[in-house]
Amino acid sequence: MKIAHIEFPDKPVFLAPMEDVSDIGFRLFCRQFGADMVYTEFISSDALIRDIKKTKQKTFFSKEERPIGMQIYGSDPDTMVEAAKICEEADPDLIDINFGCPVKKIAGKGAGSGMMRTPDIMLDITRKVVKAVNKPVTVKTRLGWDDNSKIIVELAERLQDCGIAALTLHGRTRAQMYKGEADWSLIAAVKNNPRMHIPIIGNGDVTTPEMTKQRFEETGVDAVMIGRGSIGQPWIFREVKHFLETGEHAPKESFRWYLDILKRQVQESVDRLDEVRGILHMRRHLAATPIFKGIPDFKATRIAMLRASTISELFAIMDSVENLLLSAVEQ
Repeated sequence: MKIAHIEFPDKPVFLAPMEDVSDIGFRLFCRQFGADMVYTEFISSDALIRDIKKTKQKTFFSKEERPIGMQIYGSDPDTMVEAAKICEEADPDLIDINFGCPVKKIAGKGAGSGMMRTPDIMLDITRKVVKAVNKPVTVKTRLGWDDNSKIIVELAERLQDCGIAALTLHGRTRAQMYKGEADWSLIAAVKNNPRMHIPIIGNGDVTTPEMTKQRFEETGVDAVMIGRGSIGQPWIFREVKHFLETGEHAPKESFRWYLDILKRQVQESVDRLDEVRGILHMRRHLAATPIFKGIPDFKATRIAMLRASTISELFAIMDSVENLLLSAVEQ
């Protein structure tokens, strides 16, 4: 599979762009575990052209992350064009336009999935960004604004006509946010539309190797994108790739192996930010990771872990979990 000049193996699996999640540290872990492409966090076009330091930092990446997509959002065509040009200077492999984020502070201002209510502006932005930069431009969007306006099949054709190199579809409307089940039938409808010739990437509720394989087989998508299913378990990409290649689950590692990866993530976050912000940033991963699920009498330990304020305190609590497991086995 190819997106413009970028070549991928058969059935590639991508890390979705996620605010406060797909930062440089997490992207590197996911690439090391087999993600075929990663994306930056959401980059505000308004903030980028005003040279806001925190936003500018989102354009930084390392060569080990390639191929990488840089994702921008906004509602004004001229601002989006200017932001795309700034991103191009950072030299990502492609520029992705976010027409999919459902959160109120973005969609409510007409950006992200708010564009589903103004498709003509969406298309105008897309055409102008494609024309303004030499990098491949891709789009990520949703099925529609709500159940009464699932316009994606026709809209996909129009986006393709704007010159985009690939289209990522999240199988929900904006109104659904992240509730209910993702509807992959419309993703399949777009992929199997004979007028579509660009790669179609499917996204939404992909949390297991089996589900990834099923999505490829049932819809024919060119790639699958994993978002929330990677939080707290960057190794999911290794597990998915192994299952796609062999039809079998990868052998389970020891509890200590998974724990050490989380600790490495914590250490990277602390080194990059500082102790306080680094630990705060990692709490989402620690809360979501599946390795602590099913441990008897874990509630108090979990609360203590998520309240820890120093790396020494946090690591001591994390290490104590192994003793909880050993005690449970002995009982």
